[in-house]
Amino acid sequence: MAKNKENVEVKALAKKQLNGFKEFIARGNVLDLAVGVIIGGAFGKIVSSIVDDILMPLIGIILGGIDFSSLSIKIGDANITYGMFVQNVIDFLIIAVCVYILISIVNKIMKKDKKEEKKEKAKSDEVLLLEEIRDLLKENK
Repeated sequence: MAKNKENVEVKALAKKQLNGFKEFIARGNVLDLAVGVIIGGAFGKIVSSIVDDILMPLIGIILGGIDFSSLSIKIGDANITYGMFVQNVIDFLIIAVCVYILISIVNKIMKKDKKEEKKEKAKSDEVLLLEEIRDLLKENK
């Protein structure tokens, strides 16, 4: 009988935890974050491909046929591939510029929306006059 009661309590606790988890996952912020991470990963792959397959070969040709991916320094037994580091820095800079542009656009849109809301909330002269007349009529009663 005691085991049955413990099983019921464990099942109730598990159900409560599961419902809490469902509620947490169903929030818009978590789903938005998940979508952002997935799209960000895919975008990162695109940028890496652009840098690795297009930009770095062009930069290498401009600099005299240098292949950045093979640039390295050997110190003892360690092989330091600084060419890959340069490519990763360029990846980062391209992604950072794209994110900056995206955030700038979103901020401009949000500012426009706020300005439009303020314009809508501002009362027209007619509304102000009607409210004044209403208040005067209330005082006379």
